[in-house]
Amino acid sequence: MSSNQSPRTPDTPAGAGSTPDARQLRAILITVSLALMAVIASVSGLNVAQTHMAVEFGASQTTVLWIINGYTLALAALLLPLGAIGDRMGRKPMLVTGLVVFVAAGVVAALAPSAGVLIAARVAAGISAATIMPITLAVITSTFPEEERGKAIGVWTGVAGGGGILGMFLSALLVDVADWRWLFLLPVVLVVVALAMTLKSVPDSRQRSRHSFDTVGALVSAIAVVGLIFVLQEGPERGWTASVTLISLAVGIVAAVAFVAWELHRRDASLLDVRLFRERGLASGSITLLVVFGVQAGIAVVLFPFFQAVLGWSGLLSTVAMMPMAVMMMTTSGLAPKMAAKFGAHSTMTVGVAVATLGLALMALLVSVDGGYLSILPGMLAMGIGMGLSMTPSTEAITSFLPRAEQGVASALNDVTREFGTALGVAMLGALLANGYRGAIEGKLGGIPTDAADTAREGIANAIEVAPKTGSHAQNVIQAAQQSFVDGWRQAMWIGAAVMAALLLHVALRGPKDTAALQPDAEAAPKTVAAENAGR
Repeated sequence: MSSNQSPRTPDTPAGAGSTPDARQLRAILITVSLALMAVIASVSGLNVAQTHMAVEFGASQTTVLWIINGYTLALAALLLPLGAIGDRMGRKPMLVTGLVVFVAAGVVAALAPSAGVLIAARVAAGISAATIMPITLAVITSTFPEEERGKAIGVWTGVAGGGGILGMFLSALLVDVADWRWLFLLPVVLVVVALAMTLKSVPDSRQRSRHSFDTVGALVSAIAVVGLIFVLQEGPERGWTASVTLISLAVGIVAAVAFVAWELHRRDASLLDVRLFRERGLASGSITLLVVFGVQAGIAVVLFPFFQAVLGWSGLLSTVAMMPMAVMMMTTSGLAPKMAAKFGAHSTMTVGVAVATLGLALMALLVSVDGGYLSILPGMLAMGIGMGLSMTPSTEAITSFLPRAEQGVASALNDVTREFGTALGVAMLGALLANGYRGAIEGKLGGIPTDAADTAREGIANAIEVAPKTGSHAQNVIQAAQQSFVDGWRQAMWIGAAVMAALLLHVALRGPKDTAALQPDAEAAPKTVAAENAGR
Protein backbone atom coordinates (compact mmCIF):
# COMPACT_ATOMS: atom_id res chain seq x y z
CA MET A 1 0.00 0.00 0.00
CA SER A 2 1.25 3.46 -0.81
CA SER A 3 3.10 5.25 1.95
CA ASN A 4 1.18 8.39 1.00
CA GLN A 5 -2.10 6.89 2.16
CA SER A 6 -3.32 8.12 5.51
CA PRO A 7 -3.37 5.49 8.22
CA ARG A 8 -6.38 3.71 9.55
CA THR A 9 -6.53 2.38 13.07
CA PRO A 10 -6.15 -1.35 13.68
CA ASP A 11 -8.89 -3.85 13.16
CA THR A 12 -10.84 -4.06 16.39
CA PRO A 13 -12.41 -7.36 17.46
CA ALA A 14 -15.41 -7.39 19.72
CA GLY A 15 -14.71 -9.22 22.88
CA ALA A 16 -11.49 -7.47 23.81
CA GLY A 17 -8.84 -9.52 22.13
CA SER A 18 -9.89 -13.02 23.20
CA THR A 19 -8.70 -15.60 20.68
CA PRO A 20 -11.38 -18.10 19.58
CA ASP A 21 -10.64 -21.69 20.59
CA ALA A 22 -10.67 -24.63 18.16
CA ARG A 23 -14.34 -25.37 18.78
CA GLN A 24 -15.40 -21.79 18.09
CA LEU A 25 -13.21 -21.62 14.98
CA ARG A 26 -14.88 -24.76 13.67
CA ALA A 27 -18.31 -23.24 14.33
CA ILE A 28 -17.28 -20.02 12.55
CA LEU A 29 -16.06 -21.96 9.53
CA ILE A 30 -19.29 -23.97 9.32
CA THR A 31 -21.33 -20.78 9.65
CA VAL A 32 -19.63 -18.85 6.86
CA SER A 33 -19.57 -21.95 4.63
CA LEU A 34 -23.34 -22.37 4.97
CA ALA A 35 -23.90 -18.69 4.21
CA LEU A 36 -21.57 -18.83 1.21
CA MET A 37 -23.21 -22.02 -0.09
CA ALA A 38 -26.60 -20.28 -0.03
CA VAL A 39 -25.26 -17.33 -2.01
CA ILE A 40 -23.46 -19.51 -4.59
CA ALA A 41 -26.39 -21.92 -5.01
CA SER A 42 -28.68 -18.96 -5.72
CA VAL A 43 -26.46 -17.87 -8.60
CA SER A 44 -26.83 -21.08 -10.60
CA GLY A 45 -29.93 -22.76 -9.17
CA LEU A 46 -32.58 -21.05 -11.30
CA ASN A 47 -30.88 -22.09 -14.56
CA VAL A 48 -32.64 -25.45 -14.34
CA ALA A 49 -36.08 -23.81 -14.05
CA GLN A 50 -36.04 -21.45 -17.04
CA THR A 51 -38.77 -23.31 -18.94
CA HIS A 52 -40.99 -23.59 -15.87
CA MET A 53 -40.80 -19.85 -15.15
CA ALA A 54 -41.49 -18.95 -18.78
CA VAL A 55 -44.61 -21.15 -18.85
CA GLU A 56 -46.00 -20.09 -15.45
CA PHE A 57 -45.58 -16.34 -16.00
CA GLY A 58 -45.98 -16.33 -19.78
CA ALA A 59 -42.58 -14.63 -19.80
CA SER A 60 -40.22 -14.05 -22.70
CA GLN A 61 -36.70 -15.41 -22.71
CA THR A 62 -35.41 -11.89 -21.97
CA THR A 63 -37.60 -11.67 -18.86
CA VAL A 64 -36.47 -15.10 -17.69
CA LEU A 65 -32.84 -14.08 -18.14
CA TRP A 66 -33.47 -10.96 -16.04
CA ILE A 67 -34.92 -13.15 -13.28
CA ILE A 68 -31.61 -15.01 -13.29
CA ASN A 69 -29.20 -12.17 -14.06
CA GLY A 70 -30.77 -9.54 -11.82
CA TYR A 71 -29.34 -11.41 -8.84
CA THR A 72 -25.81 -11.70 -10.20
CA LEU A 73 -25.77 -8.10 -11.48
CA ALA A 74 -26.75 -6.68 -8.07
CA LEU A 75 -24.31 -9.02 -6.35
CA ALA A 76 -21.33 -8.05 -8.51
CA ALA A 77 -22.08 -4.32 -8.51
CA LEU A 78 -22.24 -3.92 -4.73
CA LEU A 79 -19.50 -6.28 -3.54
CA LEU A 80 -16.79 -3.64 -3.16
CA PRO A 81 -18.94 -0.91 -1.53
CA LEU A 82 -20.67 -3.27 0.90
CA GLY A 83 -17.41 -5.06 1.71
CA ALA A 84 -15.90 -1.68 2.68
CA ILE A 85 -18.98 -0.75 4.71
CA GLY A 86 -18.71 -4.06 6.54
CA ASP A 87 -15.12 -3.21 7.51
CA ARG A 88 -16.34 0.04 9.06
CA MET A 89 -19.69 -0.88 10.61
CA GLY A 90 -18.67 -4.28 11.91
CA ARG A 91 -18.63 -7.58 10.06
CA LYS A 92 -21.03 -9.41 12.35
CA PRO A 93 -23.83 -6.78 12.15
CA MET A 94 -23.43 -6.64 8.36
CA LEU A 95 -23.55 -10.43 8.09
CA VAL A 96 -26.65 -10.63 10.26
CA THR A 97 -28.35 -7.88 8.23
CA GLY A 98 -27.50 -9.58 4.96
CA LEU A 99 -28.78 -12.95 6.14
CA VAL A 100 -32.09 -11.48 7.37
CA VAL A 101 -32.71 -9.64 4.09
CA PHE A 102 -31.74 -12.76 2.13
CA VAL A 103 -34.37 -14.83 3.96
CA ALA A 104 -37.06 -12.21 3.36
CA ALA A 105 -36.17 -11.93 -0.33
CA GLY A 106 -36.20 -15.73 -0.69
CA VAL A 107 -39.69 -16.00 0.83
CA VAL A 108 -41.03 -13.26 -1.46
CA ALA A 109 -39.45 -14.93 -4.49
CA ALA A 110 -41.00 -18.30 -3.60
CA LEU A 111 -44.47 -16.70 -3.36
CA ALA A 112 -44.08 -14.21 -6.23
CA PRO A 113 -47.34 -13.79 -8.18
CA SER A 114 -45.66 -12.28 -11.23
CA ALA A 115 -42.34 -12.08 -13.03
CA GLY A 116 -41.95 -8.44 -11.96
CA VAL A 117 -42.21 -9.30 -8.29
CA LEU A 118 -39.80 -12.19 -8.76
CA ILE A 119 -37.23 -9.95 -10.47
CA ALA A 120 -37.49 -7.41 -7.62
CA ALA A 121 -37.06 -10.17 -5.04
CA ARG A 122 -34.04 -11.54 -6.89
CA VAL A 123 -32.43 -8.10 -7.02
CA ALA A 124 -33.02 -7.71 -3.26
CA ALA A 125 -31.47 -11.15 -2.72
CA GLY A 126 -28.49 -10.10 -4.84
CA ILE A 127 -27.98 -6.98 -2.71
CA SER A 128 -28.07 -9.06 0.47
CA ALA A 129 -25.71 -11.59 -1.13
CA ALA A 130 -23.26 -8.75 -1.80
CA THR A 131 -23.40 -8.06 1.93
CA ILE A 132 -22.89 -11.71 2.90
CA MET A 133 -20.28 -12.95 0.45
CA PRO A 134 -17.30 -10.67 1.21
CA ILE A 135 -18.02 -10.85 4.94
CA THR A 136 -17.77 -14.65 4.96
CA LEU A 137 -14.16 -14.55 3.76
CA ALA A 138 -13.33 -11.43 5.82
CA VAL A 139 -14.48 -13.21 8.99
CA ILE A 140 -12.03 -16.02 8.23
CA THR A 141 -9.07 -13.80 7.42
CA SER A 142 -9.63 -11.48 10.38
CA THR A 143 -10.46 -14.18 12.96
CA PHE A 144 -8.41 -17.30 12.25
CA PRO A 145 -4.81 -17.43 13.51
CA GLU A 146 -2.16 -17.55 10.83
CA GLU A 147 -1.44 -21.26 11.24
CA GLU A 148 -5.12 -22.15 10.65
CA ARG A 149 -6.02 -19.46 8.13
CA GLY A 150 -4.81 -21.29 5.02
CA LYS A 151 -6.88 -24.38 5.81
CA ALA A 152 -9.98 -22.27 6.42
CA ILE A 153 -9.47 -20.36 3.15
CA GLY A 154 -9.11 -23.74 1.42
CA VAL A 155 -12.54 -24.78 2.69
CA TRP A 156 -13.99 -21.41 1.65
CA THR A 157 -12.60 -21.65 -1.89
CA GLY A 158 -13.81 -25.24 -2.18
CA VAL A 159 -17.35 -24.18 -1.32
CA ALA A 160 -17.09 -21.16 -3.64
CA GLY A 161 -15.83 -23.31 -6.51
CA GLY A 162 -17.94 -26.45 -6.11
CA GLY A 163 -21.02 -24.87 -4.55
CA GLY A 164 -22.46 -23.79 -7.88
CA ILE A 165 -22.46 -27.31 -9.30
CA LEU A 166 -23.83 -28.75 -6.05
CA GLY A 167 -26.52 -26.06 -6.05
CA MET A 168 -27.53 -26.95 -9.60
CA PHE A 169 -27.78 -30.64 -8.68
CA LEU A 170 -30.01 -29.98 -5.67
CA SER A 171 -32.08 -27.50 -7.70
CA ALA A 172 -32.61 -30.01 -10.51
CA LEU A 173 -33.61 -32.61 -7.93
CA LEU A 174 -36.17 -30.24 -6.40
CA VAL A 175 -37.61 -29.39 -9.83
CA ASP A 176 -37.96 -33.10 -10.64
CA VAL A 177 -39.57 -34.18 -7.36
CA ALA A 178 -41.45 -31.05 -6.32
CA ASP A 179 -41.98 -27.60 -7.87
CA TRP A 180 -39.58 -24.95 -9.20
CA ARG A 181 -40.63 -22.57 -6.40
CA TRP A 182 -39.00 -24.94 -3.94
CA LEU A 183 -35.66 -23.87 -5.43
CA PHE A 184 -35.70 -20.97 -2.97
CA LEU A 185 -36.16 -23.32 -0.01
CA LEU A 186 -32.62 -24.68 0.12
CA PRO A 187 -30.84 -21.28 0.28
CA VAL A 188 -33.36 -19.99 2.82
CA VAL A 189 -32.87 -23.03 5.07
CA LEU A 190 -29.09 -22.69 4.84
CA VAL A 191 -29.28 -18.99 5.67
CA VAL A 192 -31.61 -19.51 8.65
CA VAL A 193 -29.14 -22.02 10.12
CA ALA A 194 -26.22 -19.68 9.33
CA LEU A 195 -28.06 -16.78 11.00
CA ALA A 196 -28.61 -18.73 14.22
CA MET A 197 -24.96 -19.81 14.27
CA THR A 198 -23.76 -16.28 13.46
CA LEU A 199 -25.57 -14.84 16.45
CA LYS A 200 -24.03 -17.50 18.67
CA SER A 201 -20.50 -18.03 17.35
CA VAL A 202 -19.20 -15.29 15.04
CA PRO A 203 -17.19 -12.51 16.74
CA ASP A 204 -17.40 -8.94 15.53
CA SER A 205 -14.50 -6.98 14.09
CA ARG A 206 -14.28 -3.63 12.39
CA GLN A 207 -11.98 -0.93 11.09
CA ARG A 208 -11.85 2.37 12.96
CA SER A 209 -11.22 5.15 10.44
CA ARG A 210 -10.89 8.89 10.84
CA HIS A 211 -11.72 9.43 7.17
CA SER A 212 -15.07 9.61 5.44
CA PHE A 213 -16.33 6.72 3.36
CA ASP A 214 -15.33 6.86 -0.30
CA THR A 215 -18.84 7.44 -1.64
CA VAL A 216 -17.68 8.56 -5.10
CA GLY A 217 -15.45 5.51 -5.50
CA ALA A 218 -18.28 3.21 -4.39
CA LEU A 219 -20.74 4.75 -6.87
CA VAL A 220 -18.35 4.77 -9.81
CA SER A 221 -17.20 1.19 -9.12
CA ALA A 222 -20.82 0.00 -9.10
CA ILE A 223 -21.50 1.72 -12.44
CA ALA A 224 -18.36 0.17 -13.95
CA VAL A 225 -19.24 -3.33 -12.80
CA VAL A 226 -22.88 -3.07 -13.92
CA GLY A 227 -21.87 -1.76 -17.34
CA LEU A 228 -19.23 -4.39 -18.04
CA ILE A 229 -21.10 -7.41 -16.67
CA PHE A 230 -24.31 -6.31 -18.44
CA VAL A 231 -22.38 -6.48 -21.72
CA LEU A 232 -21.14 -10.00 -20.98
CA GLN A 233 -24.58 -11.22 -19.89
CA GLU A 234 -26.72 -9.55 -22.54
CA GLY A 235 -24.31 -9.44 -25.49
CA PRO A 236 -24.99 -13.04 -26.62
CA GLU A 237 -28.76 -12.48 -26.40
CA ARG A 238 -29.09 -8.93 -27.79
CA GLY A 239 -26.10 -9.02 -30.16
CA TRP A 240 -22.59 -7.67 -29.62
CA THR A 241 -23.18 -4.73 -31.96
CA ALA A 242 -26.61 -3.77 -30.61
CA SER A 243 -26.85 -0.15 -29.46
CA VAL A 244 -27.66 -1.06 -25.84
CA THR A 245 -24.65 -3.40 -25.75
CA LEU A 246 -22.27 -0.80 -27.13
CA ILE A 247 -23.61 1.93 -24.82
CA SER A 248 -23.23 -0.35 -21.81
CA LEU A 249 -19.69 -1.22 -22.85
CA ALA A 250 -18.79 2.47 -23.22
CA VAL A 251 -20.30 3.34 -19.83
CA GLY A 252 -18.49 0.44 -18.17
CA ILE A 253 -15.10 1.32 -19.64
CA VAL A 254 -15.42 5.05 -18.90
CA ALA A 255 -16.53 4.33 -15.32
CA ALA A 256 -13.68 1.84 -14.81
CA VAL A 257 -11.11 4.39 -16.00
CA ALA A 258 -12.74 7.06 -13.82
CA PHE A 259 -12.61 4.73 -10.82
CA VAL A 260 -8.88 4.09 -11.24
CA ALA A 261 -8.20 7.82 -11.69
CA TRP A 262 -10.28 8.70 -8.63
CA GLU A 263 -8.65 6.07 -6.43
CA LEU A 264 -5.19 7.28 -7.49
CA HIS A 265 -6.25 10.83 -6.67
CA ARG A 266 -7.87 10.02 -3.31
CA ARG A 267 -4.85 8.94 -1.33
CA ASP A 268 -6.65 9.04 2.02
CA ALA A 269 -9.12 6.24 2.69
CA SER A 270 -9.72 5.21 -0.90
CA LEU A 271 -12.16 2.37 -1.48
CA LEU A 272 -9.38 0.27 -3.06
CA ASP A 273 -5.73 1.22 -3.36
CA VAL A 274 -5.22 0.34 -7.03
CA ARG A 275 -1.46 0.89 -6.66
CA LEU A 276 -1.31 -2.47 -4.91
CA PHE A 277 -1.80 -4.20 -8.26
CA ARG A 278 1.83 -3.39 -8.98
CA GLU A 279 2.65 -6.18 -6.53
CA ARG A 280 3.01 -9.47 -8.38
CA GLY A 281 1.23 -11.51 -5.70
CA LEU A 282 -2.00 -9.51 -5.78
CA ALA A 283 -1.94 -9.15 -9.56
CA SER A 284 -1.23 -12.84 -10.26
CA GLY A 285 -3.81 -13.98 -7.71
CA SER A 286 -6.50 -11.80 -9.30
CA ILE A 287 -5.61 -12.84 -12.86
CA THR A 288 -5.56 -16.52 -11.90
CA LEU A 289 -9.00 -16.37 -10.27
CA LEU A 290 -10.39 -14.42 -13.22
CA VAL A 291 -9.23 -17.02 -15.76
CA VAL A 292 -9.86 -20.15 -13.67
CA PHE A 293 -13.41 -19.22 -12.72
CA GLY A 294 -14.06 -18.05 -16.27
CA VAL A 295 -12.99 -21.41 -17.67
CA GLN A 296 -14.99 -23.28 -15.03
CA ALA A 297 -18.18 -21.34 -15.78
CA GLY A 298 -17.65 -21.65 -19.53
CA ILE A 299 -17.17 -25.40 -19.27
CA ALA A 300 -20.42 -25.73 -17.31
CA VAL A 301 -22.23 -23.91 -20.12
CA VAL A 302 -20.92 -26.27 -22.83
CA LEU A 303 -21.21 -29.44 -20.75
CA PHE A 304 -24.97 -29.29 -20.24
CA PRO A 305 -25.94 -29.29 -23.92
CA PHE A 306 -23.43 -32.12 -24.44
CA PHE A 307 -25.11 -34.19 -21.74
CA GLN A 308 -28.67 -33.34 -22.78
CA ALA A 309 -28.53 -33.00 -26.57
CA VAL A 310 -25.66 -35.32 -27.48
CA LEU A 311 -26.11 -37.99 -24.79
CA GLY A 312 -29.86 -37.47 -24.34
CA TRP A 313 -29.73 -37.18 -20.54
CA SER A 314 -32.19 -35.42 -18.26
CA GLY A 315 -31.36 -32.20 -16.43
CA LEU A 316 -30.94 -34.06 -13.14
CA LEU A 317 -28.65 -36.72 -14.63
CA SER A 318 -26.65 -33.96 -16.33
CA THR A 319 -26.01 -32.24 -13.00
CA VAL A 320 -25.02 -35.58 -11.45
CA ALA A 321 -22.50 -35.98 -14.27
CA MET A 322 -20.89 -32.67 -13.25
CA MET A 323 -20.36 -33.79 -9.66
CA PRO A 324 -16.97 -35.57 -10.12
CA MET A 325 -15.40 -32.27 -11.18
CA ALA A 326 -16.96 -30.46 -8.19
CA VAL A 327 -15.86 -33.17 -5.75
CA MET A 328 -12.27 -33.07 -7.02
CA MET A 329 -12.28 -29.28 -6.86
CA MET A 330 -13.54 -29.15 -3.30
CA THR A 331 -11.18 -31.91 -2.16
CA THR A 332 -8.03 -30.39 -3.65
CA SER A 333 -9.02 -26.92 -2.37
CA GLY A 334 -8.70 -28.39 1.11
CA LEU A 335 -5.35 -30.01 0.28
CA ALA A 336 -3.88 -26.91 -1.37
CA PRO A 337 -2.87 -25.17 1.91
CA LYS A 338 -0.81 -28.22 2.94
CA MET A 339 0.90 -28.29 -0.43
CA ALA A 340 1.54 -24.54 -0.26
CA ALA A 341 3.06 -24.93 3.21
CA LYS A 342 5.33 -27.72 2.01
CA PHE A 343 6.23 -26.65 -1.53
CA GLY A 344 5.30 -22.95 -1.59
CA ALA A 345 2.27 -21.03 -2.87
CA HIS A 346 3.98 -20.32 -6.19
CA SER A 347 4.65 -23.98 -6.93
CA THR A 348 1.16 -25.04 -5.85
CA MET A 349 -0.52 -22.42 -8.01
CA THR A 350 1.68 -23.28 -10.98
CA VAL A 351 0.95 -27.00 -10.71
CA GLY A 352 -2.76 -26.27 -10.38
CA VAL A 353 -2.89 -24.14 -13.52
CA ALA A 354 -0.80 -26.73 -15.40
CA VAL A 355 -3.18 -29.57 -14.46
CA ALA A 356 -6.22 -27.46 -15.38
CA THR A 357 -4.62 -26.72 -18.78
CA LEU A 358 -4.07 -30.45 -19.25
CA GLY A 359 -7.74 -31.03 -18.42
CA LEU A 360 -8.90 -28.71 -21.19
CA ALA A 361 -6.52 -30.35 -23.65
CA LEU A 362 -7.86 -33.80 -22.70
CA MET A 363 -11.43 -32.60 -23.28
CA ALA A 364 -10.46 -31.36 -26.73
CA LEU A 365 -8.50 -34.50 -27.67
CA LEU A 366 -10.76 -37.25 -26.33
CA VAL A 367 -14.33 -35.96 -26.77
CA SER A 368 -16.48 -37.85 -29.28
CA VAL A 369 -20.11 -38.69 -29.84
CA ASP A 370 -19.46 -42.43 -29.63
CA GLY A 371 -17.16 -42.10 -26.59
CA GLY A 372 -19.90 -40.38 -24.61
CA TYR A 373 -19.34 -39.46 -20.98
CA LEU A 374 -16.14 -41.44 -20.57
CA SER A 375 -14.50 -39.39 -23.33
CA ILE A 376 -14.72 -36.20 -21.24
CA LEU A 377 -14.43 -37.61 -17.71
CA PRO A 378 -10.58 -37.57 -17.56
CA GLY A 379 -10.57 -33.92 -18.59
CA MET A 380 -13.25 -33.04 -16.04
CA LEU A 381 -11.29 -34.70 -13.23
CA ALA A 382 -8.07 -32.94 -14.23
CA MET A 383 -9.92 -29.62 -14.40
CA GLY A 384 -11.35 -30.14 -10.92
CA ILE A 385 -7.92 -30.97 -9.46
CA GLY A 386 -6.24 -28.04 -11.21
CA MET A 387 -8.86 -25.49 -10.19
CA GLY A 388 -8.80 -26.65 -6.58
CA LEU A 389 -5.01 -26.37 -6.35
CA SER A 390 -4.90 -22.92 -7.97
CA MET A 391 -7.90 -21.22 -6.31
CA THR A 392 -6.82 -21.41 -2.67
CA PRO A 393 -3.32 -19.86 -3.05
CA SER A 394 -4.81 -17.26 -5.41
CA THR A 395 -7.41 -16.24 -2.84
CA GLU A 396 -4.81 -16.14 -0.08
CA ALA A 397 -2.54 -14.02 -2.27
CA ILE A 398 -5.33 -11.45 -2.69
CA THR A 399 -6.39 -11.28 0.95
CA SER A 400 -2.82 -11.20 2.26
CA PHE A 401 -1.96 -8.02 0.38
CA LEU A 402 -4.53 -5.87 2.17
CA PRO A 403 -4.30 -5.19 5.93
CA ARG A 404 -6.52 -6.99 8.42
CA ALA A 405 -8.61 -3.84 8.83
CA GLU A 406 -9.59 -3.96 5.16
CA GLN A 407 -10.44 -7.63 4.77
CA GLY A 408 -13.98 -6.82 3.66
CA VAL A 409 -12.53 -4.95 0.68
CA ALA A 410 -9.97 -7.70 0.07
CA SER A 411 -12.70 -10.34 0.12
CA ALA A 412 -14.92 -8.22 -2.13
CA LEU A 413 -12.06 -7.83 -4.62
CA ASN A 414 -11.70 -11.61 -4.65
CA ASP A 415 -15.43 -12.01 -5.24
CA VAL A 416 -15.67 -9.33 -7.95
CA THR A 417 -12.82 -11.04 -9.78
CA ARG A 418 -14.74 -14.33 -9.62
CA GLU A 419 -17.94 -12.73 -10.93
CA PHE A 420 -16.15 -11.03 -13.82
CA GLY A 421 -14.38 -14.28 -14.66
CA THR A 422 -17.65 -16.21 -14.59
CA ALA A 423 -19.45 -13.76 -16.87
CA LEU A 424 -16.48 -13.55 -19.24
CA GLY A 425 -16.04 -17.32 -19.42
CA VAL A 426 -19.71 -17.98 -20.13
CA ALA A 427 -19.77 -15.35 -22.87
CA MET A 428 -16.47 -16.41 -24.47
CA LEU A 429 -16.74 -20.20 -24.43
CA GLY A 430 -20.45 -20.05 -25.22
CA ALA A 431 -19.78 -17.87 -28.27
CA LEU A 432 -16.86 -20.04 -29.41
CA LEU A 433 -18.99 -23.18 -29.17
CA ALA A 434 -21.90 -21.56 -31.04
CA ASN A 435 -19.66 -20.27 -33.83
CA GLY A 436 -17.85 -23.60 -34.11
CA TYR A 437 -21.17 -25.45 -34.29
CA ARG A 438 -22.54 -23.21 -37.04
CA GLY A 439 -19.35 -23.49 -39.05
CA ALA A 440 -19.24 -27.28 -38.74
CA ILE A 441 -22.89 -27.97 -39.57
CA GLU A 442 -23.01 -25.67 -42.58
CA GLY A 443 -21.85 -28.37 -45.05
CA LYS A 444 -23.86 -31.21 -43.48
CA LEU A 445 -27.43 -30.14 -44.25
CA GLY A 446 -27.62 -30.98 -47.93
CA GLY A 447 -31.09 -32.10 -49.01
CA ILE A 448 -32.74 -30.72 -45.87
CA PRO A 449 -35.71 -28.33 -46.36
CA THR A 450 -34.53 -24.72 -46.13
CA ASP A 451 -36.63 -23.76 -43.09
CA ALA A 452 -35.52 -26.85 -41.15
CA ALA A 453 -31.88 -26.28 -42.11
CA ASP A 454 -32.05 -22.67 -40.90
CA THR A 455 -33.46 -23.85 -37.59
CA ALA A 456 -30.81 -26.55 -37.24
CA ARG A 457 -28.06 -23.95 -37.73
CA GLU A 458 -29.25 -22.02 -34.65
CA GLY A 459 -28.04 -24.68 -32.20
CA ILE A 460 -28.05 -28.36 -31.36
CA ALA A 461 -31.24 -28.18 -29.28
CA ASN A 462 -33.03 -26.50 -32.20
CA ALA A 463 -31.72 -29.16 -34.60
CA ILE A 464 -32.98 -32.03 -32.45
CA GLU A 465 -36.36 -30.32 -32.06
CA VAL A 466 -36.83 -29.78 -35.80
CA ALA A 467 -35.41 -33.15 -36.90
CA PRO A 468 -38.72 -35.10 -36.76
CA LYS A 469 -40.20 -32.59 -39.24
CA THR A 470 -37.62 -33.52 -41.90
CA GLY A 471 -39.04 -36.99 -42.51
CA SER A 472 -36.44 -39.47 -43.69
CA HIS A 473 -33.65 -36.95 -43.00
CA ALA A 474 -34.37 -36.89 -39.27
CA GLN A 475 -31.55 -39.20 -38.18
CA ASN A 476 -29.07 -37.46 -40.49
CA VAL A 477 -29.97 -34.07 -38.99
CA ILE A 478 -29.48 -35.37 -35.44
CA GLN A 479 -26.15 -36.99 -36.27
CA ALA A 480 -24.94 -33.89 -38.10
CA ALA A 481 -25.93 -31.68 -35.15
CA GLN A 482 -24.24 -33.94 -32.60
CA GLN A 483 -21.00 -34.18 -34.57
CA SER A 484 -21.02 -30.43 -35.26
CA PHE A 485 -21.47 -29.76 -31.56
CA VAL A 486 -18.45 -31.93 -30.79
CA ASP A 487 -16.45 -30.06 -33.46
CA GLY A 488 -17.43 -26.74 -31.92
CA TRP A 489 -16.61 -28.16 -28.48
CA ARG A 490 -13.07 -29.01 -29.62
CA GLN A 491 -12.56 -25.49 -30.93
CA ALA A 492 -13.77 -23.94 -27.68
CA MET A 493 -11.64 -26.29 -25.54
CA TRP A 494 -8.46 -25.66 -27.56
CA ILE A 495 -8.87 -21.91 -27.26
CA GLY A 496 -9.59 -22.31 -23.57
CA ALA A 497 -6.44 -24.42 -23.23
CA ALA A 498 -4.45 -21.70 -25.01
CA VAL A 499 -5.75 -19.11 -22.54
CA MET A 500 -4.83 -21.37 -19.63
CA ALA A 501 -1.38 -21.97 -21.14
CA ALA A 502 -0.84 -18.19 -21.26
CA LEU A 503 -1.93 -18.01 -17.61
CA LEU A 504 0.49 -20.83 -16.77
CA LEU A 505 3.36 -18.86 -18.29
CA HIS A 506 2.33 -15.75 -16.34
CA VAL A 507 2.05 -17.63 -13.04
CA ALA A 508 5.36 -19.40 -13.59
CA LEU A 509 7.14 -16.09 -14.21
CA ARG A 510 5.16 -13.65 -12.06
CA GLY A 511 3.25 -15.74 -9.51
CA PRO A 512 3.63 -15.11 -5.77
CA LYS A 513 6.79 -16.55 -4.27
CA ASP A 514 5.14 -16.75 -0.89
CA THR A 515 2.01 -15.65 0.97
CA ALA A 516 2.48 -12.53 3.05
CA ALA A 517 1.06 -12.58 6.55
CA LEU A 518 -1.98 -10.42 7.18
CA GLN A 519 -1.00 -7.15 8.74
CA PRO A 520 -2.49 -6.42 12.16
CA ASP A 521 -2.24 -2.70 11.65
CA ALA A 522 -3.06 -0.76 8.51
CA GLU A 523 -0.53 1.89 9.43
CA ALA A 524 2.26 -0.64 9.49
CA ALA A 525 0.99 -2.40 6.39
CA PRO A 526 2.43 -0.05 3.76
CA LYS A 527 6.00 -0.50 4.97
CA THR A 528 5.69 -4.13 5.96
CA VAL A 529 3.97 -5.31 2.79
CA ALA A 530 6.41 -3.44 0.62
CA ALA A 531 9.36 -4.86 2.54
CA GLU A 532 8.11 -8.43 2.74
CA ASN A 533 7.03 -8.54 -0.88
CA ALA A 534 10.05 -6.90 -2.43
CA GLY A 535 10.88 -8.82 -5.56
CA ARG A 536 7.43 -10.37 -5.90
